[in-house]
Amino acid sequence: MRWKSFFLTAGMYLIIPALFLICWHVAARQVQNEVILPGIGQVAGLLRHPAQDLISMGSLAANVGISLVRVLAGYLLAVMLAVPLGIVMGYYRPVFKLLNGFLSLFRPIPPLAWVPLVLAWFGVASLASVMKVESGPSYIFLNNLKFSMIFIIFIGAFYPVLTSSIHGVANVRRILLDSAHVLGAGRRDIFRKILLPAAAPSIVNGMRIGLGVAWMCLVSAEMLPGSLSGVGYLITHAYTMANTDIVIAGMISIGLVGAGLDLVFRLWEEKKFAWTRMAR
Repeated sequence: MRWKSFFLTAGMYLIIPALFLICWHVAARQVQNEVILPGIGQVAGLLRHPAQDLISMGSLAANVGISLVRVLAGYLLAVMLAVPLGIVMGYYRPVFKLLNGFLSLFRPIPPLAWVPLVLAWFGVASLASVMKVESGPSYIFLNNLKFSMIFIIFIGAFYPVLTSSIHGVANVRRILLDSAHVLGAGRRDIFRKILLPAAAPSIVNGMRIGLGVAWMCLVSAEMLPGSLSGVGYLITHAYTMANTDIVIAGMISIGLVGAGLDLVFRLWEEKKFAWTRMAR
């Protein structure tokens, strides 16, 4: 009975991908043009050999790794700023009134609109230029972390995390805070043992959304001048050379890595915040 349930569940998850692959295979055979739509086998071959050098731009795995480092750099900066700021704005109403109007002016601006200004500010400066590293493996690594790219990713991730943090703190039930205060709890204990745990599911959900947006900003960031690596740049360069199979393989790689990171967040939420389902 358990195996039957397993196969039914697996079948439900696999039926849509299977239909998609069938449609892709049929469409590729009808088109018969690898530039417009390469076959599944052609793309699968690239994914099966991620360490293979592609159009003299390094391997797919190496470019995905560089992109992952860039995303995490911009994303972690956004989290480190947005979470504390969101908690303060959600808890202290005067701070919210002071900052919300100003921050709301920049919220609707898409990350791509920042590109000209970011290039004027940072140019092609990277961590390597700031740290005065001019050669060796450290230079190669640090030179890939350009401030313009990190800023675009940072802006994309910042507002989802900030909004969810404000919402989570502001919507903690007041009766919990008042009850703790009446029972003699200090401000620090209320903040650490009641406010933060109650707001944590919303904050983590915002972090999860912010990470997804950061990945969406990645390709835009890697199209900026000075970029010579990363899966976004690989996709753009492969397109100019009519290597559509590399374009699709790069897109699938972004999707797989993003889905893997999202899965980590979902498992964390299910493990740490199972009590939220009981509280509904």
